[in-house]
Amino acid sequence: MNKNFLGILSLDTAFVRIRGDVGNPESYPFEARVKIVPGADSPLIVQDGVPAPELIDHFILAARQLEEEGASAIVSTCGFLVTAQATIAKSVGVPVMLSALSMYSTIGAECAGRIGILTASRAALGPRALRAAGIREEDVAIAGLESSTEFERTFLVTRNSQALTLNREEIEKAVVEAAQNLKANNPDLSALLFECGNLPPYAGAVRAATGLPVFHMLDAAALLMGASVSSG
Repeated sequence: MNKNFLGILSLDTAFVRIRGDVGNPESYPFEARVKIVPGADSPLIVQDGVPAPELIDHFILAARQLEEEGASAIVSTCGFLVTAQATIAKSVGVPVMLSALSMYSTIGAECAGRIGILTASRAALGPRALRAAGIREEDVAIAGLESSTEFERTFLVTRNSQALTLNREEIEKAVVEAAQNLKANNPDLSALLFECGNLPPYAGAVRAATGLPVFHMLDAAALLMGASVSSG
């Protein structure tokens, strides 16, 4: 069995994770394994603050299990876990990046203008989450997807209420529209960063519609795995 794989900490969800979603192992050019964290319902994680201590313990247990199985690096399906990044990363001995928001400083150093952030919920991406990622709110432009009925009923409600079918066309339309509006209202943007692990399937459409480079958790996963393989 291959011991050089990406470990994925997944929220406890019912919706379909299509190819490109951070929680779908087929989204990666290397082996990836998912560990669902019991009780990690979306509304309990998508918030501007650290998850409850018992949930943090569940994430730590799952991370340690992935490490014991041979994971070379660990990511998560939800960028709001940035508030728990330090705690969970310290619990294992392999590289951990729980949120694409952690790439902000690197992207900012490479791009001349401000960075636009697309998030699952603008209301939830507040000062605590931004501070945990080292982001000053005045330095970025942020747009959320919570106003999209299709996105909200699929990803943002409790597990028992989540839609079991995914309307990719409607969600892609909402994501592209949000990105276009963000660029139109902020013409100085030089790149877009996806907080949400459900957004990477639509990165190509967003690039085509905005002309901006797009960064997301799959990029971070490739970086972590590349570094792990090289050092191994």
